[in-house]
Amino acid sequence: MEFENLLTLIKTVSDSKLTDLKYEENGVKLHLVKKQGRVPAEAVQPAPAAAVSVPAEAAPEPEGRIMKSPLVGVFYTAPAEDAESFVSVGEVVKKGQTMAIIEAMKLMNEIECEFDGTLKEIYVTNGQPVEYGQPLFRIV
Repeated sequence: MEFENLLTLIKTVSDSKLTDLKYEENGVKLHLVKKQGRVPAEAVQPAPAAAVSVPAEAAPEPEGRIMKSPLVGVFYTAPAEDAESFVSVGEVVKKGQTMAIIEAMKLMNEIECEFDGTLKEIYVTNGQPVEYGQPLFRIV
């Protein structure tokens, strides 16, 4: 392949939406790869220590214990749309008491309280999708 043809090929690939091109001619192999949206490691430099002013204060840990979602699904506060919620903020809860339901793969999974205490906060709303390990309740 002539040098001018090689330059034309490189420019054409650079201007196109292609990200990868392999070409072989007369035993000569060419592999062009275009990296999009990546920053070379050399371009990323940590800030010098002198440039760092005052470190941000860490948010204080909330009082009590956090119950987290044991699975991925949709969070429900009551057994039915027109039913009363299982629990409400300020209520005394007992270990084993049903706190909510998480629907996963068309199965309704009751979420039971993990410890005794007073419910101080509910982190998710009715009908909200939740992820595994996402905080659901804070109990003091």
